[in-house]
Amino acid sequence: MQNKLKIAFIGGGNMANALIGGLISGLTSADHIHVVDLNQQSLTKLETDFGVTTSLAIDARLLQMDAIILAVKPQNLRDVVSQLAPHLQGQLLISIAAGIRATDMARWLNGYEKIVRTMPNTPALIGRGVTGLYAMAGVSATEKQMAEQIMQAVGQTTWLEQENLLDAVTAVSGSGPAYVFYFIEAMQQAAQELGLTADQGTQLAIATFNGAAQLALHATEPVSTLRERVTSKGGTTYAALSSMEAAGIKQAIVDAIKAAAARGKELGDEFGQQA
Repeated sequence: MQNKLKIAFIGGGNMANALIGGLISGLTSADHIHVVDLNQQSLTKLETDFGVTTSLAIDARLLQMDAIILAVKPQNLRDVVSQLAPHLQGQLLISIAAGIRATDMARWLNGYEKIVRTMPNTPALIGRGVTGLYAMAGVSATEKQMAEQIMQAVGQTTWLEQENLLDAVTAVSGSGPAYVFYFIEAMQQAAQELGLTADQGTQLAIATFNGAAQLALHATEPVSTLRERVTSKGGTTYAALSSMEAAGIKQAIVDAIKAAAARGKELGDEFGQQA
């Protein structure tokens, strides 16, 4: 499959840029990638940076593609799908638009079921993302492999058997980078209030998060064991974690992620009401 896939992107924003960069590093070549976007400046940059072909409108070139990646804002996807419908003849559709269910896209396309819905996250911009994927019944095993390889161009992937679980993926990993940044901000603030400079606080907070995440990634023990090893009873870490427990921090985080999942379902319901 390498260097043979023909892939079109509808939308040329940040995530499309990240995917294109990853794809031409291994899975396909730049002359096999076509991008459609309404912004000529974005298209010109993509042509210059990657050597892909571009156009301002959906046209018959999409008939030649193996996969079409829908990389537009959720509120624009219904219109894009209606323009795309006449050009679909068995191509795999991969959506990275948050909140729009594959079942609704299939309904808008009069039952077209070669659709994989995905939920990547922003670390994909540096090739360190993680993406949840769900395939409709019309997607073959070969097409699932194609979708997986495409999304692995920007990080790890995990398949889901039920589409509603993408709301959980959205809440945990899709929104997750913001939770990490929020905690880093708190660490930076504490560092400064304790007398460190802003630069020192930033360095210590980010390096600590990065190092701890890498330790968790490579460890054979669960993260709870790693936490316990740092927490001597009566020590400084114990004092910090005891304060967090007393403030209900862990449960607040769990509740926040559940709130994100609930909002994801609500958005899917709202978008799905479009005729």
